[in-house]
This record gives sequence, structure tokens and C-alpha cells, in this order.
Amino acid sequence: MTGISKSTVSKLCKDIDERVHAFLKRPLTGEWPYLWLDATYLKVREGGRIISVAAIIAMAVNTEGRREIVGLHIGPSEAEVFWSDFLKDLVRRGLTGVKLVISDAHEGLKGAITRVMGATWQRCRVHFMRNALSCPSSEHLAQLAA
Repeated sequence: MTGISKSTVSKLCKDIDERVHAFLKRPLTGEWPYLWLDATYLKVREGGRIISVAAIIAMAVNTEGRREIVGLHIGPSEAEVFWSDFLKDLVRRGLTGVKLVISDAHEGLKGAITRVMGATWQRCRVHFMRNALSCPSSEHLAQLAA
């Protein structure tokens, strides 16, 4: 496309920002017994520099079996305080009835789950297998077989 003015781009971006903000702040109703949490790192431009930030996401399943993205935040790292703030925000928005949280074994995340959600935690099978396959020593394989 050519010929799009800066003001048109700004208006479109503002509209998108408003829609994303509304999605991320919407109330969560009903009970959500299953919650999956994960993070990835992204490169972003901040103050003229490229830095790495954590993008954390939550997906939940409600009692009717509907799966939905319920939260997304960007922050400096996966520190426990960041995960705790994220989970507290989900609870403030109405996330209730969580019985099981599935995630990787990040200590900060596990601590936040215990303190904020009070739910049972289970290690994600995909993360478990990635970890298991990344260390193929006979000692590790023997531990997996046990």
C-alpha cells in the first residue's frame, strides 16, 4: 500500500490499542477450573535500544468447556512478583473456580500460583518432554524410566 498518511496510521493504531485494552480488561464471568500459563521472550525497541521482555499469557477453560485467552501481559522478566501481579489481575477481573494450573516448572511462576491461586499445579507435558529430551545422558534417562 502507498499513500497512507501518518495520521491515518495513528488513527488505526489508536483504534487497535483501544480494542486490545478492552479485551485485556474485560470482566471474566463464571468458573474457570483449568488454567494454562506460559511465557515467551520478545525483542522490543525501548528508548532507542533493543531489549528482551517477557510476554506472559493465560488460557483457561470454563465449566461449559469453552477455551479462551483470559490474559496477556508484557514485563521485564518471569520473576515471581510479575507472575503474582498478573494472576492477581486475573482474579480482580473475575477469574474464579480454578482447580488446576498447568505450566512449566519456573520457580517464580510456581510460587505465584501457590500464593495467589491456591490451586493444584501440574507441570506441562510439553515442557517436561522438552527438558527430558535436552539432557540425554544415561543418568537422566534412568531417572525418567523410574
